Amino acid sequence: MQTNTIQAGNTQAQSFQGQNIVIIGGSSGIGLATAKQAKDAGANLFLISRNPQRLREAAEAIGGAAQIVADIAAPQPAMFAGIDRIDHLLITAGTVHLQPLKEQSEADLSKVMNERVIGPLLAIKAALPLLHPASSITMTSGQFASRPAAIGAIVAAAVAAVESTVRALALELSPMRINAVSPGWVDTPLLDGLMGEAKRQVLEQTASMLPSRNIGRPDDIAQAILFLMANRFMTGEVLHIDGGGRLV
Repeated sequence: MQTNTIQAGNTQAQSFQGQNIVIIGGSSGIGLATAKQAKDAGANLFLISRNPQRLREAAEAIGGAAQIVADIAAPQPAMFAGIDRIDHLLITAGTVHLQPLKEQSEADLSKVMNERVIGPLLAIKAALPLLHPASSITMTSGQFASRPAAIGAIVAAAVAAVESTVRALALELSPMRINAVSPGWVDTPLLDGLMGEAKRQVLEQTASMLPSRNIGRPDDIAQAILFLMANRFMTGEVLHIDGGGRLV
């Protein structure tokens, strides 16, 4: 039976020594930050991403990890080949598509839902034979579930669906635990593609309006994810890490 111990004087409170942690979307941003912290806590890391080069770079950055090339939008049971047991499964993959509904195609809408909802559900289904009663699953929703953007209807729908999914699966998969982390504004490579050169200005303006007066870092979200993995008494919950963004 797995145990998570508290190490006095160590900034990493949880110990995942010898445990297998699988991260879908582990090659950058929040997934990579979680991989680094989990590696430092003794975990065996399995990183899954559709980009082989970024996978290699991520594995090198954390000092070694198993690498599996797969796409969350089209998961297959083979994506877990070579893994004999999954103690913790984290799903962070998924893009953000902000565009007025009148300009979106059916393919645009399907892409977001496949990456955020359908794909993760199929991945969890494929992982079930490797999970055990003490395992945990952590999904990623987002602030748009409670504070949607005017041009983010499909993203809001997808991340809200993730939060409902977590509550339903906490009952269906019991005693296995499943939770979600809901990040607010976090400075990740994902925002580079969304905002380009305007990113720094947008983040500074956003930070000035948040109660925390700062923008999140991938490490902030990673700490919350490891907490969800380690806390044996938490399931069916959504942990908001948003600098107070839901309040303003």
